[in-house]
Amino acid sequence: MKWVTRARPKVDRVACPWLIKRFVDPKAEVLYVPADRVIDVAGRENAIPFDVPNAELGHHGAECSFDAIIKKYTLADPALNRLAVIVRGADTDAKDLAPECRGLEAIAEGFRLVYQNDHELLEREMPVYDALYAYCLEAVRRKRS
Repeated sequence: MKWVTRARPKVDRVACPWLIKRFVDPKAEVLYVPADRVIDVAGRENAIPFDVPNAELGHHGAECSFDAIIKKYTLADPALNRLAVIVRGADTDAKDLAPECRGLEAIAEGFRLVYQNDHELLEREMPVYDALYAYCLEAVRRKRS
């Protein structure tokens, strides 16, 4: 399946493709296009739009697109829920939702500065989310012990 969002990804537009590829659609193809072309490209390419205004998989209230994907695809994983709080804080004005939020925001901005090609940025930053997920898995495991 194809998925489409705005070019020059920040936190949510990398976290969402990570979530999609790891838990929803391992063969997902992510398209980054200018913001004003997302809906047009979604229609033409039969792609699912995300992290754009008025999209089902977008920001709703205090929640970000990462939250919307978790809900839509009923991903019932305590570690993903913990990661969602970090992503939400890093991607919105609620920077203090978790101690890791500001760090993730800084890392995401650093990737934007280092990589001008959105697909290369996504490929290089995916391991950051793998590591954060592992961190969240361990935190959940410790809490249960």
